[in-house]
Amino acid sequence: MSSGVLIPADGRTGAVMAINRDFTPVLAKHPKSFSLIDCISVGVDRMQRNFEPMRKQVEAWQRSELTDVTAKVVIYEAFVEGKLEAPKHLARSVHDLYFEPKYEDFRPRTIWSLSNAFTSAFKELDPIPQFKATAKLDEFLEARFSQSF
Repeated sequence: MSSGVLIPADGRTGAVMAINRDFTPVLAKHPKSFSLIDCISVGVDRMQRNFEPMRKQVEAWQRSELTDVTAKVVIYEAFVEGKLEAPKHLARSVHDLYFEPKYEDFRPRTIWSLSNAFTSAFKELDPIPQFKATAKLDEFLEARFSQSF
């Protein structure tokens, strides 16, 4: 018998950013000497090595201001045009969370705030659909805003 831990290869976590890239498995057989703590430690170490690129993306998105029209177009493209694999009924929630955020940190009209509106709306979903939608979000936003960086 063996066990494993999946670690996003780029260090992203669903709570902070979308998980959409490759996963690096940390696999181990279950001999008498198997240590779950060591296995998790290796996985966390791999994840932490990728924090710098994630931090830079977050900072870039926090600096990237959006007009209200641009935010509305992105929400429209995501749900009406179907460019993001996510349930269409979440469009209103994303809109409301972006234009009337619950937290002061997300009041600035930035890509970061829009990303958080999406991920907050995804919390309405069951775990598997939530994971799938979140996994596609970063790719969708990067494709939409890649010319900004």
